[in-house]
Amino acid sequence: MNILVINYEYPPIGGGGGVLTRDISESMVAMGHHVSVITSHFDNLPLDEVINGVKIVRVPVYFRNKLEVANIPSMLCYFPVGLFTGYARLGQQKFDIVNTHFAVPSGPLGSLMSRVFKCPNVLSILGGDIYDPSKMYSPHRTPFLSHTVRALLKDADRVVAGSDNTKQNAIKYYKVQRQIDVIPLGIRKPVFERKTREKFGLNEDDFVFCTIGRLVKRKNIVEALLVLSKFKDQSQIKFIVIGDGPERKDLETEVRRLKLVNRVHMMGNVSDEVKFQLLDLSDCYLSTALHEGFGLVFLEAMSCGLPIICFNNGGQTDFLTDGQNGFLTEVGDLVKFGERVNTVMLDPKLRQKMGVNNRHHIGEFYIERCAKKYIDIFDQLRNGQHRKGI
Repeated sequence: MNILVINYEYPPIGGGGGVLTRDISESMVAMGHHVSVITSHFDNLPLDEVINGVKIVRVPVYFRNKLEVANIPSMLCYFPVGLFTGYARLGQQKFDIVNTHFAVPSGPLGSLMSRVFKCPNVLSILGGDIYDPSKMYSPHRTPFLSHTVRALLKDADRVVAGSDNTKQNAIKYYKVQRQIDVIPLGIRKPVFERKTREKFGLNEDDFVFCTIGRLVKRKNIVEALLVLSKFKDQSQIKFIVIGDGPERKDLETEVRRLKLVNRVHMMGNVSDEVKFQLLDLSDCYLSTALHEGFGLVFLEAMSCGLPIICFNNGGQTDFLTDGQNGFLTEVGDLVKFGERVNTVMLDPKLRQKMGVNNRHHIGEFYIERCAKKYIDIFDQLRNGQHRKGI
């Protein structure tokens, strides 16, 4: 099968959505399919290259100045430039399927490309592209974007949501009356060389929390800092923050204000190898994100046997059960969140039980299963099972 993938972000650009696109694409190539990706160009990245069998076409966008986050001008550029540049470089090929990741800003390009190549379009909605409570201009709050998303959801031959939460948000905010498939997201089975805590300046008797994500408002890391600052007598608490983004300076200011300088380690962007090494030596994963469409970072923490403490708003409720593999609290309830942090710190048997549950459960979420479910939907469409929206 010849598959065209549309995503304005693809590693090293962007966050979890781009990583997911890469991992699914490479898994499909390993299954014997041909995959081409139209994504955004940035800085000195090659305009065209093949990585692990995936043909990557990067189209110029303007005004993007950070790897981690896009801005509105760069996203607006992606559709017209992607259309003309992408077709110029791939127009001689025949595609069987277009798979578009993110309703906005990728959706319009994917919809038109499916018409250009006369093949079905599978639209993957991943969370923040249809609902982001931290953004004033989230699509669900913005009339023009809301209308656009609703039209794209209706137009696609099939719609795939990354979690039941994302599916329900599509129904709630866009009044979707059509089939929406749910395919849980996945990660690669991690392979890494284990390192000691000493390697990262940590002590064996430290209690180490970890969080991963782009430093943006939705990740809401400031509330994790507030919770940990309440443990004044816990000098051995350490908090590892992996990731970078526009909120970093504000977070560093907050770390100083809360007198957490010796307890918070801002690691910035790190390689996958280092990321898993840090997870492996941690005791617990923390997230105060306001919403996650799915939360690949939770899967990464589960793969390392970490109990997880987070809020209960997002796709993680599909696979995290309060008290079994972690604790889920109401968004913004920092008192209860702090109590759960204290419980996990004081109960090593509970941590061990949750860690065992997570290591056992993670096998359901390796990327090969995710890719296989996508291929099944692609095959159905190739066999004439088109299901346009109502």
